[in-house]
Formats: sequence, structure tokens, C-alpha cells
Amino acid sequence: GVPREEWLGRHTFYKHIGIYAFRSEVLRAVTSLPQSPLELAESLEQLRWLENGYKIGVGISTAETVGIDTPEDLVRAGEFLAQHPEFNR
Repeated sequence: GVPREEWLGRHTFYKHIGIYAFRSEVLRAVTSLPQSPLELAESLEQLRWLENGYKIGVGISTAETVGIDTPEDLVRAGEFLAQHPEFNR
């Protein structure tokens, strides 16, 4: 196989930031659709959208982000915002 360092050097990787916005009628329509085998296998609800012909827009940002999954993460996010007033608009 290809050495890990070589393989990693051949590709560009992106950090996924999940920020979703949708119209209420579209959300109702999508949530009424059955889960697909692929969605169930991958545990990615976005696959239901794609497999049923919906489009998902994406963008690229250079802004650093902080994930908030625990109470400790919330504290770190507060510290981050305190150090970056440009995000407090």
C-alpha cells in the first residue's frame, strides 16, 4: 500500500462545519421521507436529502471554529469569543 504520509500529502482535507438552514415546508417534506439504507448505514441524515433529489449548498471558510459538544467545550467557546471580538457583532 501507499505509505500514510504519502497518501495524506496527495489530498486536500477540509474540516466540516455543519450549519444548516432550510425552509419549514422543505424540512417537513424531507422528514416525512423514509430513511434510506445508506443514511442508516452511514448515520448521515444529509444522505436522505441527496438521495431524494434535494441540493445541499456548501462553502469554504478560513475562519477557525470551535465545536461545542460538552459543557467544557462551551467554556472554551466563551474564551475563544472573548479573545476574538470580531465575532461578537
